[in-house]
Formats: sequence, structure tokens, C-alpha cells
Amino acid sequence: MTKKPRILNKVFALDDLEYYAMRHLPRPVFGYISGGSERNQTLDVNSYDLQKIKFIPNILRDVSERSITTSLFGNKWNAPFGISPMGVSALAAYRGDIVLAEAARNMNIPMIISGSSLIPMEEIIKLAPETWFQAYLPGDHDKVEKLVLRVKNAGFKTLILTVDVSVLAGRENNLRNGFSTPLRPSFRLMYDGMIRPKWTLNTFLRTLLIHGMPHFENFLADRGEPVFSASINRDFGKRSNLNWEHLKQIRDLWDGNLIVKGILNKDDAIKSQSMGADAIIISNHGGRQLDSAISSIKALENIRPVIKGDCKIFVDSGFRRGTDVIKALAIGADFVFIGRPFLYAASIAGQEGVEHSIQLLMEEIDRDIALLGVNSIDELNTNLLYKD
Repeated sequence: MTKKPRILNKVFALDDLEYYAMRHLPRPVFGYISGGSERNQTLDVNSYDLQKIKFIPNILRDVSERSITTSLFGNKWNAPFGISPMGVSALAAYRGDIVLAEAARNMNIPMIISGSSLIPMEEIIKLAPETWFQAYLPGDHDKVEKLVLRVKNAGFKTLILTVDVSVLAGRENNLRNGFSTPLRPSFRLMYDGMIRPKWTLNTFLRTLLIHGMPHFENFLADRGEPVFSASINRDFGKRSNLNWEHLKQIRDLWDGNLIVKGILNKDDAIKSQSMGADAIIISNHGGRQLDSAISSIKALENIRPVIKGDCKIFVDSGFRRGTDVIKALAIGADFVFIGRPFLYAASIAGQEGVEHSIQLLMEEIDRDIALLGVNSIDELNTNLLYKD
């Protein structure tokens, strides 16, 4: 039995993880994970709008038989939340995508691999067969088809299309912190690595020695650029021409679960459902794309009433506590996804850190539904909520 990393004795909630990750990670890497776009207004409003929602609990209900298990796409998951896709996770934690996927497998929650991940999708799904894959679509029909076929041949059953990235966002914090993709060698980057020796030795150098230079493995059907380069500019491909025809093309190619991620507008939600999406993810990209965009929880309130039938509604961006998750479920979300805290956990304590953090959130949700006086996720509804 492996000994739990000592740092986890100081982690009592997901909120605690950011502080320890900030101390562990080089400034460019931490800034990339934690920051949003422009003035960070969207990043901030996600939390602010969740805090404005209050609970009206029921009392003297027998909650001794309560459960937080949730069924979705033919699977029974241990909790109503999963892990959001996060790019370059293996730069923050050694084998970060595998760490997250295996922790999710062990704790029986879904995990989504990012198209900007640094470990081949085939390697990840072999270790965690229920993992989902998220793609950034190229604007070329042939490249779209090749990427979708690669995902299908790898054995994924669920494909997520992120649709809110037609152009690169204005992430000024990345420029201030010296982060780029690929990362460019510099004195500043070397200095940041020297003052964070645990990351340098246990993540960066360990990766180089055992696996070689990491590359963007899953952005297209073929291997992409290295994560460190003095001269190469990462080729995101032309995406400003993406339109609904690309979604139609993918629906025709893909016979598994198809999810559209990055929706804030109810008309877009309706159209996604009409074009065959099995689910949508209401998301403002964690505040990393359009600044001053509506919060995800506000968008959920607008979209939930207009989606009927079998199309599932998921939500991400800004969720940190069990109470946050419960608020979204009570408004009508079928599932909630959370990203940054689990990557922070992976960076400071590996797979044990991620599993510890998942367990903490499970315990919060279990405790909170008991205090609300309900026994299952299906019993959550807006009668339990009060808006300031």
C-alpha cells in the first residue's frame, strides 16, 4: 500500500489545491492553468453568480439511504461530476493525462481527454477504457474526417466537440508570465524551473529522460509539434470558417455519443440538439475565451427550459464545491464537469492527489444533500433554491 503524500494532509477542499499548486509549478505553467482572458471578468463571474444562489433546506427527512450515484450513457457513475478536458496536463503533472484518467477510472467518474494533450489518445484509452475524447476541430473537411476516424479506431465511445474557439483568445496573463505553445526556451523559464526544483526534477526532466520531448499528440490525426521549441509556431489550423455543416459532417461520421461543448446561447443549444447532439456542455471555457461572457450557471438557467427530450445538459466552468455542483443539478443540469482543481491535485500529489480530491468532493455532495433533506440526485429541484 502506497503512503499518501504528506501534502494531502493539508488539503481539506478543492479550494486548497490552488495555493499549493502555485508554490509547486513554474509561474508560466501555473499562470496558463489558473488564468482567464483579458480582465478575467468571465473567470470571476462564474464564482460570483454561483454564490448568489442560496439553499432552502427541508428538515426531518429520513436521508439514511441517500446516494449520489448517477446514470449516464449506459454507465452508473459514483458521482454526478467528472473531469473536464485540460490541455498540456502532462506539463503540469508527470504523465498528467494518464494520472487523471486512471484516477477517474478508479473512482468511477468520467474523464475527458483534451485534444491539446501530450500523450497519445490510444495509450490513454488502453489504460482507462471509459475515457471520453474532446476535439478542437480543424476547419478542413478532410482533416476533420481523419481526426474523427482516429478517435473511433482508438475505441472511444464519446466524442466532445469544443466549438467556442474559432480564434485564439486574448490571454494576456500568458504573455506576462512567459507562457506560449510551444514554450520557448528563455532565461526566465530556466529561472522559474530552478526555483521550482520538485517540478523540474519530477515532471519535466523525468518526462524527458523516460519518454523524450512531449508533443501535441492528439490535435489532428497526425502527431503535432513539440511542447518546447525555439522556432516552431504551433499550427492551430484555420478555424474561423467552422460552421454547422462541420457538426453535420461529424454526426454523419460518428456513431457514438456526440457532445457539443462551449454553448451559452439557447438558440445554439436548440440547434445542436436538432442536429443530433446527444448532449451539450454549457461552458464559457473556464473564462478562457470571450471575456465578459455570461456565467455558465446563468446560461444553464436560460437553456434548461428550452431543451426537451433525450438531449442531456452538462455544465462546467467555475465549480469548486459540492454546493456548487448541487446548485447546477437543482437547476436542471444532468452532470457537472470540473477541471483546474484536479490538475492542481495531479501536479502536487499525482494520482493519489486526484483521487483524494475526488473523494473530498463526493463527501461534500453526500453531506450537502443530507442537509438539504434529499436522498438522491433526482430529487434536487429549484424549490430548494433561493436567488438573491
